Amino acid sequence: MAIAPSSAHAHWSSRFGFLMAAIGSSVGLGNFWRFPYTAGENGGAAFVLIYVVCVLLIGFPVLMAELSVGRYGQGSAVGSVEKLTADNGSPQFWTMLGWIGMIGGILVLCFYSVVAGWVTSYIFKMFGGELTGQAPGAVAAAFEAFTADPYAVLFWHSLFSFMTIFVVSRGITGGIEKASSVLMPLFFIMLLGMVVYAMVTGDAGAALSYLFAVDLSEVRPSTFLAAVGQAFFSIGLGSGIMITYGSYLDKNANIGQSAGIIAFADTAVALIAGLAIFPFVFAFTALEPNAGPALFFQALPSAFAAMPGGNIVGAAFFTLALIAALTSSISLLQAVVAWAEENSSLGRNTITWVFGGFIWLVGVGVVFSMSFFDFLDFISGSLALPLAGLLIAVFMGWVVRRDIAKSQLSHASPLLFGFFRFSMRFLAPIALTLILVLGLDDKFGWGLTQMLLGG
Repeated sequence: MAIAPSSAHAHWSSRFGFLMAAIGSSVGLGNFWRFPYTAGENGGAAFVLIYVVCVLLIGFPVLMAELSVGRYGQGSAVGSVEKLTADNGSPQFWTMLGWIGMIGGILVLCFYSVVAGWVTSYIFKMFGGELTGQAPGAVAAAFEAFTADPYAVLFWHSLFSFMTIFVVSRGITGGIEKASSVLMPLFFIMLLGMVVYAMVTGDAGAALSYLFAVDLSEVRPSTFLAAVGQAFFSIGLGSGIMITYGSYLDKNANIGQSAGIIAFADTAVALIAGLAIFPFVFAFTALEPNAGPALFFQALPSAFAAMPGGNIVGAAFFTLALIAALTSSISLLQAVVAWAEENSSLGRNTITWVFGGFIWLVGVGVVFSMSFFDFLDFISGSLALPLAGLLIAVFMGWVVRRDIAKSQLSHASPLLFGFFRFSMRFLAPIALTLILVLGLDDKFGWGLTQMLLGG
């Protein structure tokens, strides 16, 4: 049982610092890697429209719920859920949602740091001109050769892990908040500069049409599921991060407003990232925008290799992706560090290096085994995170008393609070159940996806 949070529980030093940390947590590689190729695989503009609606109807209210639980509990994800469960007089069963989310987040970080290591290496590959002038086939072969060299991947995985552990070891205000307050403004400035450059030098017309010219004939039942999944995972829900970050909020903080800003910023970055990526892809490669994960490490580097000054532009782009990856990884590590601080007499520095070192070690297994990578991705992305999200939606919608929920959303208008309750009771549980069940179906081949979505 978690130790009750003390009055010395840390708090953000400013609202700006909290927003930068929370936005940094939600803005990760999913915005740069997953969103572009998911949009490409699901009809481009039609997917974008449905995605935005899913963020409003599901992502935003679930985010409100997680911040509310954290602010109420004033502890780690596990400790906050335990406190709310006890005060609400609910069965102990519900405490599992904190555990499932935190463990899922740990598993994500174990392989996320490996992918972030790839990103880090590509900053130097691009800047050093290693891929300049190379044909797309050669660029793809270079990526395959790099990922097939476990010792090279291990070096970059270790470097990224060290950066993550170092920032978290410095504390909430001195490490996470300070780093986020510097990195996120820099990130937005660089991203906007990248978009301007991409729109001027690339095929802006094709990119705008692809992302924003809606063609409803492209919409399939599977498009809705992909949009719901992207809306949920992109914001970083279900992993205990936002519960943990919410616990450092002041009692007077406006959760609804903060959640709206975070969800808007995350969505805006995903769309803007598309405008920074697709003009290059359309102008400088013959590859399709629905190239899947290869879009990030093969199609884009191919575009940079073919364009004048592409080594500088490519290095800047992967630096952007590194900042996004780092601000997300520190939040994933902080979630487990917060729990350990509640349940251990060890100092924060020791706890951070012990848990960070353990996650690094599991990541070493990922480096040497792609099947292990796929296993962790399945357990976290298809099982733990959507299950934790489903449980928190049902918990806040059907279990937690209305007066407790209202006390954490006291700034919300009656209309917003009513919408929040409706989403927690109906919209979010239905959507997250679909993500969970069909994700398992994809793994085990039950045939439900074919039956429900027609493929």
